[in-house]
Amino acid sequence: MALRHLALGDSYTIGEAVPAGARWPAQLAARLREQGLAMDEPRIVAATGWTTDELAAAMERETFAPPYDLVSLLIGVNNQYRGRGADEYRGQFAALHARAVALAGDRPQRVLVVSIPDWGVTRFAREGGRDAARIAAELDTFNALARGQAAHAGSRYVDVTGISRRHPELVADDGLHPDAAQYALWTAAILPAALEALHS
Repeated sequence: MALRHLALGDSYTIGEAVPAGARWPAQLAARLREQGLAMDEPRIVAATGWTTDELAAAMERETFAPPYDLVSLLIGVNNQYRGRGADEYRGQFAALHARAVALAGDRPQRVLVVSIPDWGVTRFAREGGRDAARIAAELDTFNALARGQAAHAGSRYVDVTGISRRHPELVADDGLHPDAAQYALWTAAILPAALEALHS
């Protein structure tokens, strides 16, 4: 029976501005198949622009079939973009993480928390005159909260923020979202954690 990955998130999970096969969940499935695992195509519940509460509301409208073999959670950039606070993020992220653990069959080790990339380094941000230092600091705060939640619960945390900062040129035509090449770098970083999770 094929292994199932439920990917929860926003534009970075749905792969805004790249073909469906270039999204990191799709690339991850392909890499896992190369490792000999029978992976189904990922189930993606994500949309461009979603904040933590909007993802939670969308999940209420979905019908799930747990337990999923792998559940990933990457959410929060739009909270930061809209100027929403860290305390709100902490509570809403914790609730989403708890829901992810439940969907993984109450196996927190099967949940992957993926960090929020830094959009402040992109061409979109530069051309818009955005405050890159402020964006970086706020995203670092959000990511620290997500990392702490993952560690407390026993989930795996994968940092792709550093990749986004090292490769600001690897963006799609919109100048903001990652391109297929950057998602391939993310996938390479996520793959070991996914393998550990699936073998746990």
